Amino acid sequence: MADTLDSRPHAFSIKLWPPSLPTRQALIERITNNLSSKTIFTEKYGSVTREQAMENAKRIEDIAFSTANQQFEREPDGDGGSAVQLYAKECSKLILEVLKKGPVAKVASRESIPEESRETVFDISKGKRAFIEAEEAEELLKPLQEPGNGYTKICFSNRSFGLGAARVAEPILASLKDQLKEVDLSDFVAGRPEVEALDVMNIFSNALQGSVLSSLNLSDNALGEKGVRAFGALLKSQSSLEELYLMNDGISKEAARAVSELIPSTEHLKVLHFHNNMTGDEGAVAIAEVVKRSPLLENFRCSSTRVGSEGGVALSEALEHCSRMEKLDLRDNMFGTEAGVSLSKTLSSFKHLTEIYLSYLNLEDDGAVAIVNALKESASPIEVLEMAGNDITVEAASAIAACVAAKQELSKLNLSENELKDEGCLQIAKSLEEDHPKLQYIDMSNNYLRRAGARALANVAVEKEGFKLLNIDGNIISEEGIEEVQEMFKKFPELLGALDENDPDGEEDDDDEEDEEDEEDEENDGKGSNELESKLKKLEVNEDDD
Repeated sequence: MADTLDSRPHAFSIKLWPPSLPTRQALIERITNNLSSKTIFTEKYGSVTREQAMENAKRIEDIAFSTANQQFEREPDGDGGSAVQLYAKECSKLILEVLKKGPVAKVASRESIPEESRETVFDISKGKRAFIEAEEAEELLKPLQEPGNGYTKICFSNRSFGLGAARVAEPILASLKDQLKEVDLSDFVAGRPEVEALDVMNIFSNALQGSVLSSLNLSDNALGEKGVRAFGALLKSQSSLEELYLMNDGISKEAARAVSELIPSTEHLKVLHFHNNMTGDEGAVAIAEVVKRSPLLENFRCSSTRVGSEGGVALSEALEHCSRMEKLDLRDNMFGTEAGVSLSKTLSSFKHLTEIYLSYLNLEDDGAVAIVNALKESASPIEVLEMAGNDITVEAASAIAACVAAKQELSKLNLSENELKDEGCLQIAKSLEEDHPKLQYIDMSNNYLRRAGARALANVAVEKEGFKLLNIDGNIISEEGIEEVQEMFKKFPELLGALDENDPDGEEDDDDEEDEEDEEDEENDGKGSNELESKLKKLEVNEDDD
């Protein structure tokens, strides 16, 4: 556990939504004044008592906030400006409704809102990452305590809960566990000392124990074995999980064994993401046991987990039990040829696989050929095929070309950072010339391509109606070749990726050149070489909003 908040880089941006708690409280006070003070509207419709005004103001603000937050959820990448405008407009409309109904009127409560209109997602992850203590937790979690609320999913990510905040959350979560279906506790103890973080995990685990969840996300918590076991009560009680996320959790081999031990029931599991952990071969063997017990698994991610040949073989054999697999991501491990060949035997039996990510596995030609041959013969409608950085040479090109030709649903092909050269590229490009109506992306960067290979790929790209991007950067294409390719993309230059790393003077393979020089030196000399509040300050009640 880290002793300070994780300071991962974020792009600089100004977000107007959500409003801070002080801003919301200030708005409630202004609404109270609008309902109880002398205005043109209270003179026309009548005012209400201060007590009635306060009660209505809280309900008005709560409903307006919920409506605006739903708007923000639909455009999470925006600055929240439209949500702020809707927030103010809804408040104005509801104030007028209360005044028109007279002094005894009350704005509709959540309980009277039709079930289909109720919010189902409670999400506090927006905004800056921050520590949460008891007082703020009491205010922040109030919506979860409202009778009749319809929340089925909670997301506490991006907020660091201290022990006091966890104790506030405990009875609230316990009261909701019979209605919750999805729980996201990713990145919710960042920067807390290990002892406090483990206590917080235990509190949340015990509070949610016995809930019937379909999705559980415990990613980005530096769990380790202690953290996994801190969630033991919750994990052991789950028998209907369909999605489990344990990414970037510091899962060692011991922690992986704890995962296998504490999740006894995975027969409903469809999604298992285990990215960026320190699992290794022994940990992979433990995770393979979980996979083996998950016959409905459709989406498995075990990338960047330090798994070598032994663990790769164990995972490959376990995947034989997952005939419904649709998306498989094993990138950035150290499988090697043996695990690649083992994986190919499993892939041949798949019928529903649409996306497969096998980059940086050290497959080499033998492993790559075994895999593409298996995919070619399988009934899987492959849409995404990634095999970058596997030391694949021209020797495997014909097998790859045959596989690509057979997969007419292909939309993305990534073979970057290999050694296919022009000879291999020409074979693969030819297999893409006919049909493949859905092809959108080709990445053949860093493959020692020259003019012929670049032209062949460009010709494929410009002929595909829905094509989006060709990446041939980092090659050794001559200046004349670059000019020819750019001319081919003259009408739609956005389809051609940058060529900043292309080296027209580069050699096909520095290692080969050095070997030749070494041989020559040996013959002659016997020697060798080598990224709001201002908008709500004046709340105006406008009858036009009605």
